[in-house]
Amino acid sequence: MIKRFLSLPAFGLVAAMALPAAAQDANTVVATVNGTEITVGHMIVARATLPAQFQELPDEVLFNGILEQLVHQTLLSQAYDGELPARAKLSIDNETRSLTAGEELEKLFQRTITPEAVQTAYDARFQDAEPSREYNASHILVETEEAAQAVKEEIEGGADFAATARDKSTGPSGPNGGQLGWFGTGAMVPSFEAAVIALEPGQVSDPVQTQFGWHVIILNETRIQERPSLESLRQELESEVREAALEEYVSELEAGATIDQSGADAIDPAMLKDLTLVE
Repeated sequence: MIKRFLSLPAFGLVAAMALPAAAQDANTVVATVNGTEITVGHMIVARATLPAQFQELPDEVLFNGILEQLVHQTLLSQAYDGELPARAKLSIDNETRSLTAGEELEKLFQRTITPEAVQTAYDARFQDAEPSREYNASHILVETEEAAQAVKEEIEGGADFAATARDKSTGPSGPNGGQLGWFGTGAMVPSFEAAVIALEPGQVSDPVQTQFGWHVIILNETRIQERPSLESLRQELESEVREAALEEYVSELEAGATIDQSGADAIDPAMLKDLTLVE
């Protein structure tokens, strides 16, 4: 239904008269259907549940579309005669449970996700962390150890490393003078990384073999990797605090509750696929 009414013109079947700004709040009645009130609050909540692509529509289109939907839903619900089927009652139970739990979580997170808690999580993450080193290196990749040794001797004889890389390296970095840029530990294959770590800035390695071939490496420079700022990690840290608070709170609730799940032992999990049971 939502897709249908959002395709209607801005002035659809139902239109509301603009109210003075001072008179508008969530309790303002926008329409009545056989005495049942539809308020601004009802419309706000309905709009918040729309998919993102619909929420980007012009306000007047959404207003009239949402109001029409709520009017039609009210008419249909009033026309329903009889007792709600079990599936509807169970859905209402689940929705009420979910919304109530969500409100409790909001209260929990307002208490626990504080600047102090985020700072504590940040400090805990880095308090035992050793400063890590980054490396800036270039390499020349060739097919054989003999070719690599010849390249090394050429470099030691005074040849320019970058020019030699552009001339002889078979790797993708060759046209860029063999430059690999900055990288930390774990970014390169183990034998290549070990060779880089063993070098001093400006030093050229002996031939190093990897699955890609044979490398001659020069270490250009090193630096200590700076600790990331708290701000750059804020969302991640808030999520970490949120998960820890939720786990602790649920554990506390479970410890103080009487929970008996013994009835689940006799249930065949496949029963959950049988919708006829809730007709």
